[in-house]
Amino acid sequence: MDLATSSIGVEEEFFVVDAETGRLRPDGREVIDGAHHFEDDQLDVELSRSQVESGTAVCRDLDELHLSLTSLRRRLRVAADDVGCRIMASGTHPFAHWSEDGGVSAKDEYRYLESMYGQLTDEQVVCGCHIHVGVDDPELAIQIMNRARVYLPLFVALGANSPFWLGDDTRYASYRTQIFHRWPTSGIPEEFSSRAEYDELVALMHHTKTIDQPARIYWDLRPSVRYPTLEFRACDVQVSVEHSVALAGLALALVETCGDASRREESTDPMRPELLRAALWRASRFGLDETLLDVVDRRSSPADEVIRSFLGLLRPALEARDHWDRVSQTVDELLGGGGGARQQRAAYRRRGEIGDVVDVVVDHAITA
Repeated sequence: MDLATSSIGVEEEFFVVDAETGRLRPDGREVIDGAHHFEDDQLDVELSRSQVESGTAVCRDLDELHLSLTSLRRRLRVAADDVGCRIMASGTHPFAHWSEDGGVSAKDEYRYLESMYGQLTDEQVVCGCHIHVGVDDPELAIQIMNRARVYLPLFVALGANSPFWLGDDTRYASYRTQIFHRWPTSGIPEEFSSRAEYDELVALMHHTKTIDQPARIYWDLRPSVRYPTLEFRACDVQVSVEHSVALAGLALALVETCGDASRREESTDPMRPELLRAALWRASRFGLDETLLDVVDRRSSPADEVIRSFLGLLRPALEARDHWDRVSQTVDELLGGGGGARQQRAAYRRRGEIGDVVDVVVDHAITA
C-alpha cells in the first residue's frame, strides 16, 4: 500500500442552540431536514436531539478538506437560522444542563444506548471531532494503530475545547474527554499482535453482549467499522475549520509516519497502560497550559516542547504533501494561546457572563 495516496475525512458534531438565549434546542432533526445535502458528504442527527453531525467528502489533501468542512458548516448555519437556532462548535455546552437536551434522537441504536446505559447516556451531551485516514490494508491498520496510540494525548491537548460544564469552569481544558471516557469501551486501545487478534476480541465482546455491534467500541483510535480507515476520536469539536484541518493534517502525517515504520519493522518499546492513562488525563486537565507527559521519552515536559518534538517527528510526512507550512503555523497559533479552551475562558473573563462564551464560539464557527 502506498500511504502517500491516503484519503482523509472529518466528522464534526455540533450543538443546536437557541439564537436568542444560547440554550440547547432539541431541533437537530429540523436542522438536518432543512439543510442542503450533497451526494458526497453526510449530514445527520446525533445521539442527543440537540445535536447534529456532519461528515466531509473523501478528500485527498487539506485544501479539499477545508472546502468540504466550510461548506458543511455554512449549510448547517443556514438551516439553523431558518428555525431560529445557531450551530455551536464546543466539546461541551458552557452552561446548559444535560437534561435540557430533549432526550435521545429517534434512532433505534440511540434508544438502545438509553435503555442499556441509563443516565450515562443522558449525560453524554458532548461534541467531538473524528478524523478518518484511509488505510486499505486491514493488517497494516492494526500495526499503525499500535504505534500511533501513544500520541493520542497530544491530540487531546491540541484539540481541547470544553472547559465549562453546567455553568462552571471545570478547570479542565477538555472536560468532554472526562465525560466521554465514562463509556466502558472508551480510552486508548491496547496493542494487538495482528488483525486476527483484534477481530477475535470484537467477536468475543459481541458474543458476551459487552457490545451490541462493533461500532460500540469507542476507543480514541480504532479501525472504522464503515470505512477502510483509521478513525481518530480523541479531539473535541473545534471552534474553527482551520483547527480541524490542522489536526487532520497531523493525523494523516502520523498514519503515514507509523506506516513507514511498520513496513521497516522498526521495534517499539512496550508502553504501560497506566502511563498512557496518566498522559491522557494530564492532556485533558491542562491542555497546552502546563506540562505534558512525554510517554516516548518517559518524562514530563512543557507542553510547547512535547508538541514541537511531535511536530518534528511528522515533518517529513507533512513536507512530502506540502502541508508543513499550513499545519505548523496553526500549531504555533494554538501554542500561542489560540486554542478553543483558552478562547472560551477569555470570553468569560471579559464580563463574567457565561452566555458570552456561546456567542464567541458560534461566531468563530460561522466565520472560519
